[in-house]
Amino acid sequence: MKTTPTRLLLIVFAACALIGAVGRAEIKTCCAEKITSESTALALSPDSLYQLESHFTDDTGQTFTLGELRGRPVVLNMFFSSCGYACPLLVTDMQAIRGQLPAAIRASTIFVLVSFDTDRDTPAALATYRAQRSLDKSWKLLHGSADAVRELAALLGLKYKQEIDGSFSHSNLLTVLNAEGVIVHQRSGLEGGLPATAAALIAAVK
Repeated sequence: MKTTPTRLLLIVFAACALIGAVGRAEIKTCCAEKITSESTALALSPDSLYQLESHFTDDTGQTFTLGELRGRPVVLNMFFSSCGYACPLLVTDMQAIRGQLPAAIRASTIFVLVSFDTDRDTPAALATYRAQRSLDKSWKLLHGSADAVRELAALLGLKYKQEIDGSFSHSNLLTVLNAEGVIVHQRSGLEGGLPATAAALIAAVK
C-alpha cells in the first residue's frame, strides 16, 4: 500500500503519543517509588534513633545501620572491649536482664554493643569478644567511625573521653528502645535497676 503524506503524519503522531505515554508511565513509577520511600522514612518518630544514617560494621564484617533493628525491642550499651571494670559489669547486667524476660520476649529482643574504641575494636576484635563472653546471635556487636560513635553517644545522652593510655572514661548507661527505635527507658550507673529495665522491655512489646 502506498504511504501518503497524510498517512505518514498519522503514523508519526501515533508513535509520538506512544513514546509520551511510556515516558509518563516511567515518571509515574519513579515518583511512586520515591513517595513510598519518603513515606517509610516519615513513618518513624522524630525521636527514633533509626533516623540515623550512619553505617556501622558488625563483628562478621557486614555493614549495618541501626534502622535494621526496627520491629524488635532493643537493649543498647556503648562500651570498649578492653575495659577492665565497668563494661564487663554492664554486659553481665544485660545478660541478667535477658534472663528475666519471658521466653517469647527474650527471643525477639536484640542486645546491642557499640564500641567507643574505633581504633582497636575492629570487627575481628569484637568477634573475639563475642566468643569470650559467649554471646549468641541475639547480640549485635558494632564498630563505627568516630563521627558515628560520637553522634550516637550524643543522642543517648552518654559522655565518654579517651584517656592517654587508650582507655575510656564514660557514662554507664543501658538504654531500652522500643520497636520503632525510641528510647523508652535508661538505667544509669552500675547498681540496681535491672527489674525496672526488664519491665520496660516487656512494656515496649505490648
